[in-house]
Amino acid sequence: MIGGAGGVLAGFGVTLIYAAAQGWPAVVPLWAVAGGLGATLLIGAVAGLYPAIRAARLAPTEALAA
Repeated sequence: MIGGAGGVLAGFGVTLIYAAAQGWPAVVPLWAVAGGLGATLLIGAVAGLYPAIRAARLAPTEALAA
């Protein structure tokens, strides 16, 4: 989640800089921020849970050897 928050902040910063350079008002919709954080949590959960579930089905010595 920290990485996702960092990505949202970086994206917001780049958006502010680009908008200022073009003379535009900076607008970052709340749905984009929530979507970025939600995607980060979903991907992190799948990436963490899938290997953990597979390892839980193995004997401890097999899980450590694999």
